[in-house]
Amino acid sequence: MSDERKKIGWEHFPHEADMGIRGFGPTKQAAFEQAAVAMIAVITNPEDIEPEQKVEITCDAPDDELLLTDWLNRLLYEMTIHKMLFSRFEVRIEQGRLNAKAWGQKIDVAKHRPAVEVKAATYTALNVRQNEDGNWVAQCIVDV
Repeated sequence: MSDERKKIGWEHFPHEADMGIRGFGPTKQAAFEQAAVAMIAVITNPEDIEPEQKVEITCDAPDDELLLTDWLNRLLYEMTIHKMLFSRFEVRIEQGRLNAKAWGQKIDVAKHRPAVEVKAATYTALNVRQNEDGNWVAQCIVDV
């Protein structure tokens, strides 16, 4: 494999009172998927969540940044109404419309040991971009 491998993953970054999340990957869709994993990782270890149930999510926005916050906030909404945590995501983005599938399981406090509650994805440090190396980054601050 060449030295110019495409990176995929997620990370947290520091912020004064809340938590920064960042997803990255070879496509915009992969970066959005990894941003979702990063958000879940603020709450619990995503590896402890079994992908037992699927939820479908659709949202629209006029630009990529607003689409990212809509996507993450819709995930939070679905987690609340279904009392679930998610660990696997499949995102498709076309002309300002995001269609996604999220897989997870009902919250089990003993198993998942949630650390904090993420209240919302915010516009703070909001950015979706393609880097010079071709990789995509999707980031924002989440309110905890």
